Amino acid sequence: MLPAPLTMEVRRGAVAQLGALLADSRVATSGRVAVAVGPGQGDHIEGLIAPTLSEADVFRVCDGSVDAAVSLGADLRKGAYEVVVGVGGGRTIDATKYAASLAGIPMVAVATNLSHDGICSPTASLTYEGGKGSFGVPMPLAILVDLDFVHSAPPALVRSGVGDVISNLSAIEDWQLANLERGEPIDGLACSMARTSAEALVGRRDSIESDAFLTVLAEALILSGMSMVVAGSSRPSSGGDHEILHAVDQLFPGTSNHGELAGIGAAFCFFLREDAPRLTQVADCLRQHQLPITPGDIGLSTEQFTQAVMLAPATRPGRYTILEHLRLSEHEVRDRVEDYVRAVAH
Repeated sequence: MLPAPLTMEVRRGAVAQLGALLADSRVATSGRVAVAVGPGQGDHIEGLIAPTLSEADVFRVCDGSVDAAVSLGADLRKGAYEVVVGVGGGRTIDATKYAASLAGIPMVAVATNLSHDGICSPTASLTYEGGKGSFGVPMPLAILVDLDFVHSAPPALVRSGVGDVISNLSAIEDWQLANLERGEPIDGLACSMARTSAEALVGRRDSIESDAFLTVLAEALILSGMSMVVAGSSRPSSGGDHEILHAVDQLFPGTSNHGELAGIGAAFCFFLREDAPRLTQVADCLRQHQLPITPGDIGLSTEQFTQAVMLAPATRPGRYTILEHLRLSEHEVRDRVEDYVRAVAH
């Protein structure tokens, strides 16, 4: 049976109406409820939920670190809560997902931003002293997206969600390549879900200013996360594009955000595949949503991006993508990067 949340809603005022969801006996029967909020809008969120969740205990999640998640998990265990609700952006939701898994209780995700597909994914991306890692967790029991908060979020972060979803198209190509070249098992349903989420966005002409577009973006990010649950791995949403992303994060921390790097990685991988129609489609989509396309757009030189592409395969050992398939030398990669920039520059 396909794993799926009990409910998934995208609407305005979702945070204020959270009590109605928790009244559903499938979410919480008679036990105690905990709410985790981030540092940025914690006071505002706590004020919104207070009228309908007066009995809930509210915890502040200081950041998206392993330490913060472990601390929250300890609080949840001590309180014998029946469910925890994570309200906020990606860092708050990821920390809450991991804390819920440590406490052995279900988690409800209430997203106030749409920067990447972690809303519903079976992983939590958390920082620790040595860097950043992905940790396996159960998917949320229910998912709400509050469009009021999304509209007030930094536009660049919301647009980055487009880059993350569009990169699915490249990841699927890599999975199919691994199946053809290495006999790696492939899940058709997971591929279909990941592809559908990307195709729902790539041709749209509206943008983040409209509720209609944000609703489709939210649905696409959630469907992308669910595709990873079905696959049992990040394969349908993470290929050479994300290998490049992780390499940039390692070599040049703070260069850009997740979705922006995923979009550039996907476009570059389509260039390496010599798939001109898809490259044009992806580049046009990124350009329409004011997302970076070239290394220079995010402040990286050709040499720096070349270093990232060379390191990329080491970020996901055992994963076979177009990068592992071509096995380009450093000189060849540098030439391809230069050619790519010329190809997409307008």
